[in-house]
Amino acid sequence: MRAGERLLDLMFPPKCPFCQTILDIPQASFCPACRDKLPWLSGRAGERRVDFASGCFSPLAYREPVPGAVHRFKFSRVRALARPFGALMAQCLEERLSTGADLICWAPLSKQRRRERGFDQAELLAREVGRLASIPVEPVLSKQRNTVPQSELEEEGARRANARGAYALLPGTDMVGKRVVLVDDVVTSGSTLGECAALLCQAGAREIWCLTLAQARGD
Repeated sequence: MRAGERLLDLMFPPKCPFCQTILDIPQASFCPACRDKLPWLSGRAGERRVDFASGCFSPLAYREPVPGAVHRFKFSRVRALARPFGALMAQCLEERLSTGADLICWAPLSKQRRRERGFDQAELLAREVGRLASIPVEPVLSKQRNTVPQSELEEEGARRANARGAYALLPGTDMVGKRVVLVDDVVTSGSTLGECAALLCQAGAREIWCLTLAQARGD
């Protein structure tokens, strides 16, 4: 660990992202108590079907205490949570996709939503997963319009309509023959990931796998 990081840990001791307890081991992703009570997903429970993708992997179900932690990350702007969340996702990817990938990308926020939030949570997660997994991370998608947050829509049909046509490939994107991991924070209906995966297919991706921190349904 670098001297600057050690100093920050002394001034602002890292906390468990789920229960806010100060961590005895600053590099840990969570505290021992949460290890036993987190809603872990194993086997087929940790897999979801997403249109145009080979599958979607998630280490956790979107049940307490996960929603509160994700909310702090996204809406309280606790960017540091990308580190423990990304570590959980990278471990999940290693366990479920042993053959690796050529590229990691993410389902982006709109420019307006990114300005409001100050960062793109999916990008932070993708870059942390890529760093830990030693896989290149690149922006290949953009969000063309500011949609209603998917979390505010209950019906799957409304979610699909909300995401339809909202994304586009960045100019010059070439995915021909690549095995791609598409990252987002939470998967619910899979509409957002499906829209993005369809574009990656159009760009020539050979294989697409989705990776999220949590699954909100189907767990």
